[in-house]
Amino acid sequence: MHEFIPEPSESAVLTAASAIVEAFAATDTDAYFAAFAEDASFVFHPETRRLNTRAEYESEWASWLADGWSVAACTSSDRLVQTFPGGAVFSHTVDTTVNTVDGSESYRERESIIFRRLGDGELIAIHEHLSTVPDAAGDSSAAGPGAAQSTTDTEEAAQ
Repeated sequence: MHEFIPEPSESAVLTAASAIVEAFAATDTDAYFAAFAEDASFVFHPETRRLNTRAEYESEWASWLADGWSVAACTSSDRLVQTFPGGAVFSHTVDTTVNTVDGSESYRERESIIFRRLGDGELIAIHEHLSTVPDAAGDSSAAGPGAAQSTTDTEEAAQ
């Protein structure tokens, strides 16, 4: 017999996603990584390999910070929540500006975050995928290491 696993509400998914993007916007390392399972995986188009655990991503993040990277601004739009028994997929378009030692860099990307519902009903992210968005001429947007996550503006966070 299969145990019934409820679907999370759209509101719960948006709350969990907003916690991730707000922590990213603040470059709040502890809060940001607390939202991901230890065995979460990450696929970021600027990276040469998949990051198979949260610890691998934390190591990359630490190297970006050590190199002078930080988030300057970010907006999230075109949000979509798709729920299923035990989890959800959250996707959106994100416009991010980061500061680096070489100046600021801006990107437009698409991101998907997969959530798993825990026994207490809380959601935790288990996978994140970031990809480029072709511009009107069909070219892909450039990205650097800071493009590996998304954040939201106040208007989107209020939704």
